[in-house]
Amino acid sequence: MRADATRNLNAVLRTGARLLAEDPTVSMATIATTAGVDRRTVYRRFATREALLAAVFQAKLDSAEQVLDAARLEEAPVAVALHRYVEGIVPVSREWPLDVRRMMRADPVANERRETQSRRLDVFLERATAEGLLRADLAEGWTRRVLDQLVDSVAHDLPRLDPPQAADLVVATFLDGVGRH
Repeated sequence: MRADATRNLNAVLRTGARLLAEDPTVSMATIATTAGVDRRTVYRRFATREALLAAVFQAKLDSAEQVLDAARLEEAPVAVALHRYVEGIVPVSREWPLDVRRMMRADPVANERRETQSRRLDVFLERATAEGLLRADLAEGWTRRVLDQLVDSVAHDLPRLDPPQAADLVVATFLDGVGRH
């Protein structure tokens, strides 16, 4: 793909993610205008809104997968891996603000990919519990829900925090809040 075509595609995907998160009924023409491209450019690449959504989901999944890989959840010390994960996933959450869980159910391939990524994080939290950093007496899935909510809150409610500061806050809150005492 030419550099300008790549730049246009990225602008459409990021703009589409932001505008669709704000208003799921936003038009493709509005997305094109806001992205600074001609609407024909958008329609050439994405014949339907669903095609654009699928591309946004794939871009978000690609970004999340890179974060999971870079965090080294399986081999890095738990606190280090957790910090790397949060520091990386906060910008992903900010850049791709659409909640993909609900919408991806219509796309079984993308949904399976999302579930695979989710399982990686669950296995990591099980490791953290087994190593004694997290309490084992909490309801199943609770630590994951707490982590997800902390990440979502810091990403969207505290946008002035840069990713390292956001990660410091989430990790301290998470490990002190559900950490073993």
